[in-house]
Amino acid sequence: MGTVSTEAWVLPSAARRPKQAELIRETYTFPDITSNEVLAKPIYGCVEGNMMHAITRDPIDICAERGEDTVVLGNAGVVRVDKIGSDVTHVREGDTCLVFGVGEWDAYGYPVKALGYDAAGTMGVFAKTTKLHEKQLIPIPTGTTYSLQQWAAFSLRYVTAWGNWRVAYECWQSQMKGIPTKEVVVCAWGGGVSFAQLALAKHFGCQTIMVCSQPERLALLKASGIDAIDRSQFSDADFEQGVLGAIAEKTNGRGVSIFIDNIGTPVHRITLKALARQGVITTCGWKCGMRTLVTRAIECINRHIHVHTHFATCQEGLDAIQFAQTHDWMPPHDEHVWAWDEIPQMMDAYVNGAISTYFPVFAVNAERDEDE
Repeated sequence: MGTVSTEAWVLPSAARRPKQAELIRETYTFPDITSNEVLAKPIYGCVEGNMMHAITRDPIDICAERGEDTVVLGNAGVVRVDKIGSDVTHVREGDTCLVFGVGEWDAYGYPVKALGYDAAGTMGVFAKTTKLHEKQLIPIPTGTTYSLQQWAAFSLRYVTAWGNWRVAYECWQSQMKGIPTKEVVVCAWGGGVSFAQLALAKHFGCQTIMVCSQPERLALLKASGIDAIDRSQFSDADFEQGVLGAIAEKTNGRGVSIFIDNIGTPVHRITLKALARQGVITTCGWKCGMRTLVTRAIECINRHIHVHTHFATCQEGLDAIQFAQTHDWMPPHDEHVWAWDEIPQMMDAYVNGAISTYFPVFAVNAERDEDE
């Protein structure tokens, strides 16, 4: 088997950069495709929380976990297929596809490890050319009216949101059959996945609330018809009581039916206190602390259901795309796209909380491909 070389932004191992994790621009060489793989040119990618965790080496050093000297990150985006293996039937050369970021599957199709993250031997879209298994691609619908930037933002966050919402809402219904959706209160804090789930909840008729602080995000929520609680109005000393009071006011004291908490430890205590009886707390990741504590007796008495999911199955990805096309469930189109040369600065800004958009999109081969 031959090899392929490409320009890439790579994450070096701690052995190469012991003091600080950073992306390095270099030539990256990898084995040529097998019969079930494709070579593809990434067009656009979208920054995701797992990329931040990789760069900060928290909670794991993924280079050490994978036993590799360098890793090419990036498991959200849009690519164009250049070459297919002899047994590939799912996509064709020239197809424009979403990256479906599962690196390893279990026997039922659920993800175990992530492409371009902790799945050894996989590479993401931080490269001018990448290698993917055909199962890691979903063709973008022909004739779509949405931009490739929107589909890049959709590829991980919206598919994750679809899979998590399906389980969380069915868990809510398992205890609260017959309750009209207009009486279901869905609250969230987090980022793009939480926003996407609230947009779903709103579509189905639920009351929706997002806790956030940045002016740009508050404006997006208002434009999307999602109620907001501006967390910046509360000081550190009265933050918990302030948020709980605002939620109580907006729910007439009933509490939250489904609380989407993709932040983690810093806010988990507030999340539990805000839940109504028979409420569901749901998460599909974490950003600022992955270990949480609960008082099991109280959670049992209140009949709270705790939902944990990890990305989605391929069928859920297909269902999410079909729903998006039919019901206009898509990320907003952001005019700002980070350039290929700006990727390290973009990641630094993301790690330090200096990016206001929920969906930071970057270009890889976009200029050339978009002109074709």
